[in-house]
Amino acid sequence: MKRYLLPLAVIAIILQSCAPVYNCGETPEKKLKGSKRLMYTVSERDSLCEQNELKDEKISDLNSDVMNLKASLNDQVNATKSWKTKYDALTNSSSSKQDEMSKILEEREMEIKAREKEIANMRAVLNRQDSITNRLNDILRKALLGFNSDELTVDVKNGKVYVSMSDKLMFKSASADLEQKGAEALNLLAGVLVKNPDIDVQVEGHTDNIPIKTALYKDNWDLSVARAASVVRILTWSYKVNPKQVTPAGRGEYFPKGDNSTPEGRASNRRTEIILSPKLDEIMNLLNNK
Repeated sequence: MKRYLLPLAVIAIILQSCAPVYNCGETPEKKLKGSKRLMYTVSERDSLCEQNELKDEKISDLNSDVMNLKASLNDQVNATKSWKTKYDALTNSSSSKQDEMSKILEEREMEIKAREKEIANMRAVLNRQDSITNRLNDILRKALLGFNSDELTVDVKNGKVYVSMSDKLMFKSASADLEQKGAEALNLLAGVLVKNPDIDVQVEGHTDNIPIKTALYKDNWDLSVARAASVVRILTWSYKVNPKQVTPAGRGEYFPKGDNSTPEGRASNRRTEIILSPKLDEIMNLLNNK
């Protein structure tokens, strides 16, 4: 830097002893004349002026860049704060929703387990009742073995035992007075019922569709009710079956087994059905306690 810094006294003396020199940055009106020393000094001065102007421009540009960087930095800081706020809110919301979903899933899982337990309990009860029904069917078949198939049949349907007694075995035409052989069959049946008080019994009277009208019965429905009641009376009064076990019902001609247009079909429709089913108390208790 020393070669650029001339003693001020020397420059002052030279300038005082020479013609006026144009100022830094000006364009000379005419060619400068003077000593070599002067010419060199002026040239150095112009070079320094140009360098100074470039530095000023760079400094200005740098200051502008700094201001722009500061503004950009502030924008990024503000954006970062905004995103952080949103992230924190989303995190808290997600955590809360996750806890809520976990609680719901846990409750659903407990409900499913409770439901599965109920179903398992019902299945166990139904299996037990099926076992009772099958055992009852076997006992009745053995007890009623002495009767012909056209007189009496024993079947299992829908978890119940159906003992179907024909009109031939039980009653005379248009009568509700029980025949002796029918009474014998009921006596054997009653022996099973007395030993199994947990069996519900429904006695149903059925007829064909041939209309009747007698001094005692207005129609087939009236006759079917009287026959069902007659069977219930002998079971409970004569053979000591618990009356709370037994229910009579008259079905008339409305639940035929066979075709009423043929003699054989009508004969199969004239029947007394005794329907035995295990009590449903356990299942009803399970349903009511849900």
